[in-house]
Amino acid sequence: MGKGKYAKWLTKEGLIKLGGWARDGLTDDQIAHNMGISRSTLSDWKSRFPDISDALIKEKEVADYQVENALFKRATGMTIVEKTFTLVSVPDDALELRRRKFMNTYKLDHPESSLQEVQDAAVEAVPAMEKVQTAEYHKQLPPDVGAMQFWLRNRQSLKYRDQSFAELNKAQAEKAKKDAEKAGYEAKIAKAKAEMLDNTETTEDKLALLMNTIKTEVIKEPEKDGDN
Repeated sequence: MGKGKYAKWLTKEGLIKLGGWARDGLTDDQIAHNMGISRSTLSDWKSRFPDISDALIKEKEVADYQVENALFKRATGMTIVEKTFTLVSVPDDALELRRRKFMNTYKLDHPESSLQEVQDAAVEAVPAMEKVQTAEYHKQLPPDVGAMQFWLRNRQSLKYRDQSFAELNKAQAEKAKKDAEKAGYEAKIAKAKAEMLDNTETTEDKLALLMNTIKTEVIKEPEKDGDN
């Protein structure tokens, strides 16, 4: 598949385009689609033509290093430079000089073009307005917690890992179970107290049973975590 199509991808322009796709983060499937070939054909070309393989691998590595460096800077804090620009008119003499220079080059590359075509090309290629910087600001960005967490989770995953959903759900379930058991225990004690008081004939007996129940509750109260 794709026989004879690889030649244009071995040219300087073709390799630059492949590198650009790799740098933009496209997968091999997406790159193969853009090239008009199958994924298997791209794999075959990468093994047969080192230039194609290098263009894809090196640009992906460059992109990864750039992102890694940017993430590190964001995690540790960084200074960014903000510039403002304004559009100004190019002086007539400078504009004429630039367009004449362009026209001379254009004539050499397009000898069949008429004078009007050359002039039109110069007007389109050499604008009458240009950007001029008016100010520059240096802004300090503090370390970003989110970038720190992402970096540490991926660089030291065993040391800096989030509690898994399974562990979290288990902890929540155990807490809910303990709370339910405690509530049931307290309800039984309250019911027993009420029954004992209702079945006691004298006030003296009621007070004695109440004090005894309170003592029993203190003795049976479950120990809290961390208590000796």
